[in-house]
Amino acid sequence: MTKSIIIASLIINIMMCHKYAQSQTNDKTDMIKTINPLNMELSVKPGNNFYLYVNGGWIKNNPVPPEYSQYGAFTVLFENNQKQLKELVDEVSAKKNAGKGSIAQKIRDFYNSGMDSDHIKKLGVKAISSEMESIDHIKTKKDVESLIARMQKMGSYPLFYFYADADQKNSSMEIANLYQGGLGLPDIDYYRSDDDATKKIRKAYKKHIEKMLVLAGEDKKNAENDAEKAFAIENKLSAVSFTRLERRNPEMNYNKMNVEELQQQSPAFDWKFYFTEIGLSNPGDFNVSQLPFFKGISNIYDSTSVEDWKAYLRWNLLNSAASYLSKDFVEENFDFYGRIMSGQQEIRTRWKRVLATTSSGLGEALGQLYVEKYFPPKSKIRMLKLVENLRQAFAIRIKELDWMSEETKQKALEKLDAITVKVGYPDKWKDYEKLEIVPDNYYQNVLNTREFDFNYNLNKIGKPVDKSEWGMTPQTVNAYYNPSNNEIVFPAGILQPPFFNKDADDAVNYGAIGVVIGHEMTHGFDDQGRKYDKDGNLNDWWTAEDAKRFNKKIKKLQKLYDNYTILDSLHVNGQLTMGENIADLGGLNISYEAYQMTLHGITPKPIDGFSANQRFFMGFAQVWRQNIREKEMTKRLKTDVHSPGEARVNIPPFNMKAFLKAFNIQPGDRLYIEPDNRAIIW
Repeated sequence: MTKSIIIASLIINIMMCHKYAQSQTNDKTDMIKTINPLNMELSVKPGNNFYLYVNGGWIKNNPVPPEYSQYGAFTVLFENNQKQLKELVDEVSAKKNAGKGSIAQKIRDFYNSGMDSDHIKKLGVKAISSEMESIDHIKTKKDVESLIARMQKMGSYPLFYFYADADQKNSSMEIANLYQGGLGLPDIDYYRSDDDATKKIRKAYKKHIEKMLVLAGEDKKNAENDAEKAFAIENKLSAVSFTRLERRNPEMNYNKMNVEELQQQSPAFDWKFYFTEIGLSNPGDFNVSQLPFFKGISNIYDSTSVEDWKAYLRWNLLNSAASYLSKDFVEENFDFYGRIMSGQQEIRTRWKRVLATTSSGLGEALGQLYVEKYFPPKSKIRMLKLVENLRQAFAIRIKELDWMSEETKQKALEKLDAITVKVGYPDKWKDYEKLEIVPDNYYQNVLNTREFDFNYNLNKIGKPVDKSEWGMTPQTVNAYYNPSNNEIVFPAGILQPPFFNKDADDAVNYGAIGVVIGHEMTHGFDDQGRKYDKDGNLNDWWTAEDAKRFNKKIKKLQKLYDNYTILDSLHVNGQLTMGENIADLGGLNISYEAYQMTLHGITPKPIDGFSANQRFFMGFAQVWRQNIREKEMTKRLKTDVHSPGEARVNIPPFNMKAFLKAFNIQPGDRLYIEPDNRAIIW
């Protein structure tokens, strides 16, 4: 598990997207026009479905391409970024004289090794033969422990995750962290639920494990038995795992202890031996995130035979390696995780998959080239000004709150003032000197990058936190708030249309990137982020009465989302998505306030018949447009801490008087919220 996994709530659950500026209507003026009537559905009343009013035309004209499970504004921007990165990699790959050990050589050889499908096919399962042999040679439980440690160093992570992160109650120091894991399905609900759809997925999953084991050389009967054994272990792990809701609670997930204390809690697993095997013989005090899970590991580990553990480890190895092996493994892996789980019809083209792996393994190396070519310094300057405008607006809103005491307001303002802002790219680039990349073995290169990252994290433990470090690469189409650093981070990848458009009027930019900025700021004050103080320490700085009033207000917001229906009968989980929903609502209010401050009382002229206030909210709404396959939506409603795009547009603005006035929303409109039921928080 990397640091980015535990960074508090990312604003976007992106995954793949297509070039924004040119929708399938081929309207090449879309980037300049910024609000294109062709993308709208003007026959829909804004008060009945604002999401469709702004995005209905785009949704009709942009069905999900076969290679995607969803397609929206984020996918569009992601796809554009991929094309830019591909140009950079092609330029580097064309260099024949790149010196050994240079960044150019590493990018070139990593990417080219992944594109050499003939060599990968020739290697076949032999690419993982040494790891498979290690599993076959296991004789004792001690051997199992040793191999779990070795596999984690190589990025497979059977049983649980290990990573370095800031101590949640001493944010200036890095400590080791243990985190529940070991499952091949995306959520424990897939192991626990007994509805017909989930039962079918479990059956398909076991069949998938069996097929992968057959591809690795097992006969069908043994593969079937081993699949049952592997699934049985996962099933037991799911029974002692925290739910996603429980994992959102930072107090529940902070259990600092030493090796001896953990050994008492989880006696069957030799923890001192494990830490020694991963290269951390003296871990000091570390955090056990889900203590009941690690207590449960002890019983599961003790009661499970060595042969069953071997079956489980084989499956973990195959599952971790499949995407980088020969075509038969890749296609079987896609068939389950792509088609069955997400509804994708076709696998992404090879260059996109290899590029994504290269960008992950050599993230900042490629990122450095990316920002040099595609991120002008003036974009960073303008973005920093926007952030400060939003900070001022947020401060005004905090001071005007009628539900918060002066004592807590003062601490909230101090925390807001202390937020660090990172824009575009890090000031100090990651050093890849010790990472070896070879020209002719794609899977080995993946292993090398994983081990490099593991050792990079291992080396942090027991040292001061490097607060200049980034949790995302510059080319990432995303943004985040990190509570331990009390920082908001905006990679260069997201600072493009439809979020940040140098040709757009201020109303649209504040509705788009302004809301993103406000969203990330609000994460420091959402239901979980608010529990961290200005220095990033888990510390209750609220008065009891203020916390009580806050919790009462967010219950109103939860109810609005709980009652929102998706796919006819499914509902958004307002509690699971609470942090993101608070951030959406807060970001919208803060950015609107900041935009109004820039006007100095002057009302801008309408553009294309839409007032500036209307364009602000329309700029916000078009960011979340998307088409999504039913299987993917069903999965996300179970697993995603973000609400679907439709709900993100159709709920927050209806709590704002300015929006209701801008679009003349009246009682009787389907989405109208009675004043007493509106959520007004930050």
